Amino acid sequence: MNKLSLRPLIFRDPISGGDLHVSELASDESGITIRGRFQIPRLATLDEEQLMFLETFLRCRGMISSVERELGISYPTVRARLDALLESLQLAPAKEDRRKDKSIDTKRKILDQLEQGSITAEEAKQRLKGEDK
Repeated sequence: MNKLSLRPLIFRDPISGGDLHVSELASDESGITIRGRFQIPRLATLDEEQLMFLETFLRCRGMISSVERELGISYPTVRARLDALLESLQLAPAKEDRRKDKSIDTKRKILDQLEQGSITAEEAKQRLKGEDK
């Protein structure tokens, strides 16, 4: 079968909304058919936007700043999409030092304010110094 004629895999019953499973696999090359109850991989349940984000994240080797540049979105948006992706895949984030994470978020916000012109360079410098204490 021509790969172009393959339809995307659906994972929800269009009538009831319940979960589906794969019950048959076939090879056009050998003519073999395998029947059973096969689980749909979690990655197959991602929507198009989530899949695109995941591919970008992987191409950027997990560097959030690179994902920001590649997609033209802010740090908080990247984090929100990453959190939504983890939730969709039923994965818990690795344990983090929340103090360090908050400090990075605060520094990012200060730099965003500076870039937008809502604070001066001197104000940003003072705020960043206060953050390092």
